[in-house]
Amino acid sequence: QVQLVESGGGLVQPGGSLRLSCTASGFTFTGYVINWYRQAPGKEREFVAGIGTTGGTNYADSVKGRFTISRDNAPNTVSLQMSSLKPEDTAVYYCKAIRLWGFGPNDYWGQGTQVTVSS
Repeated sequence: QVQLVESGGGLVQPGGSLRLSCTASGFTFTGYVINWYRQAPGKEREFVAGIGTTGGTNYADSVKGRFTISRDNAPNTVSLQMSSLKPEDTAVYYCKAIRLWGFGPNDYWGQGTQVTVSS
């Protein structure tokens, strides 16, 4: 059974930090690009950060220097360390797995985790 589960969201004050995790099962994790997206109320879902199968990373301009994405292939987890959080970072954060090789679906979304930045 394919699963992609986000965790670590919550309420944090401006300037604070949170660490989100995306844990995968049911497919060849090492063969997938893992991206984080977010969707704020009334806005379209937008790309936040991504990490490739060999560890290459890229970030949206709005989070560069504040967010860091990393992956641990054992145990199938991608983390998003978020620092210097701003109210405009408030959104539901989703991870998405995109297959480059191996067994599993072509792409798959998690259910999301809420991040609220407010004083």
